[in-house]
Amino acid sequence: MGKAVFLDRDGTIARDAHYCRRPEDFEIFPSTPRAVRLLNESGFKVVVITNQSGLARGYFNENDMARIHTKMEKEIGRQGGRVDAVYFCPHHPDDGCECRKPRTALFLQAARELGIDLTRSFMVGDTQVDMDAGRRAGCRTVLANTRPEPAIIGGADYVAGDLFAAATWIMSQHESIGELNRS
Repeated sequence: MGKAVFLDRDGTIARDAHYCRRPEDFEIFPSTPRAVRLLNESGFKVVVITNQSGLARGYFNENDMARIHTKMEKEIGRQGGRVDAVYFCPHHPDDGCECRKPRTALFLQAARELGIDLTRSFMVGDTQVDMDAGRRAGCRTVLANTRPEPAIIGGADYVAGDLFAAATWIMSQHESIGELNRS
């Protein structure tokens, strides 16, 4: 079984544009491609897990979202990084689905489909919901504190300033226990 780093999209990989509807509104953070490449080179699968209730609200459709994800993957790819999979919850928060973070259905689906050991994996996000989801899924958690106002979040194993700092910390954790040599 492999290991993965699960990434929240809005606020972690890219600026949080409220209900990002169009590729031109999707602004990737400058350090994201380098961070993803570092994780790839270290044997991690990189999996995006994102809540996208804008679909249920009718703000955008799946084609719009696919265009945003294509832009994200191309920008990361230009610097040698690769996103292995994107999983999203299209439901409204009131729908009570099992796939909306902080629930774990998308983590479990990714683990099954991609051969991931969740106990060897990490969740990086910018909200309490991300930390709760990662912890419930059995992952270690990293808060990417990218918001203008510092977040007060409980349950994170580490707090990083951005995704690259999170990736660097994740590497230090695996190196310290010899994980990279066993992958």
